Amino acid sequence: MKRAPIRFEFHRNQAALFAYVLLFSLNALGAEPVVSAIPQTEKSDSFDAMESPRNYLSGKITQLASDIDRFFGGDRHYQESNPSVIQVSMTRADGYGGGRNFDLAAKLNLRLPVTEGRLRLLLETDPEKNVIAGTAPPQGEAVQPNKIVAPKSVAVALRLAMKKEEQWHFSTDAGLKFPLPIQPFVRTRGSFSSQLGQWHVNAAESVYWFNKLGAGETTQLDIERVFSDALLLRASTNATWLHAKHNFDLRQDVSLYHTTSDRSALLYQASVIGVSQPKFQVTDYVLLFDYRYRMHQKWLFFEVSPQMHFPVERNHRASLALTMRLEMLFDDSR
Repeated sequence: MKRAPIRFEFHRNQAALFAYVLLFSLNALGAEPVVSAIPQTEKSDSFDAMESPRNYLSGKITQLASDIDRFFGGDRHYQESNPSVIQVSMTRADGYGGGRNFDLAAKLNLRLPVTEGRLRLLLETDPEKNVIAGTAPPQGEAVQPNKIVAPKSVAVALRLAMKKEEQWHFSTDAGLKFPLPIQPFVRTRGSFSSQLGQWHVNAAESVYWFNKLGAGETTQLDIERVFSDALLLRASTNATWLHAKHNFDLRQDVSLYHTTSDRSALLYQASVIGVSQPKFQVTDYVLLFDYRYRMHQKWLFFEVSPQMHFPVERNHRASLALTMRLEMLFDDSR
């Protein structure tokens, strides 16, 4: 009995796979490129017309937000700026939460040479305040008014910053806090930004450990929209958890930044501050107006901020406060 002849039959997808494998093998062996016989889907250009407006809008929002953060000495500018940044300020708070003293503070983020910006030297006063700031109104001590109060501690740290991508930014700090006894601390921070139509979203997560404070984390979400070259709306949600307190400090801000000229800007802000333990409750409502004026060049600023607090400790009765600040900001701006 004769055997039927063996036939090799290839379906269309099998032939395509065979051709791809053969082409890959020839290229791996150094053969000249071969034009593929596999049918290719033509690239659609239906949405190409949207790329330029999208990139322009994204760049405009990002740049305006960056300029405003720089003008107001915002934390995002200090944390993510590629050039070196130095901030020195003297602040006085009167009224609710104020101590009628002049409080000094300073932060330095120095880009070290020959490291392409990946290694930085940090110098900060009261470093714990920089990671948990904004969760509660300032509570000064009304003793010896009109005195200049030096920072309680100074910290020196090295920061390893990953090369900044288009949407991501990561950094890790390790440092020591003075005076004696010397106390170590570590921090790591990551942020992500994205464009959603006319809105810009920036999310940041910080995890840290201080020798006395213990472990903690802070999550912040900013949603921004540009209405014009002079108006920026920002909604900020902030949640801070500390192991020592086993509690979330919560804050919601809605801010409108209004640039009135190249020397001055206004901030209108409404805030709700609360805690999660022993039960969720609002501890303060805040309404504030902030006027910031560039006194000289692009590094000397004066700021005055009348505020109205409605703290739970006063049964949410209106409590007035006034903050004034003189600040020097040094970076590559001229």
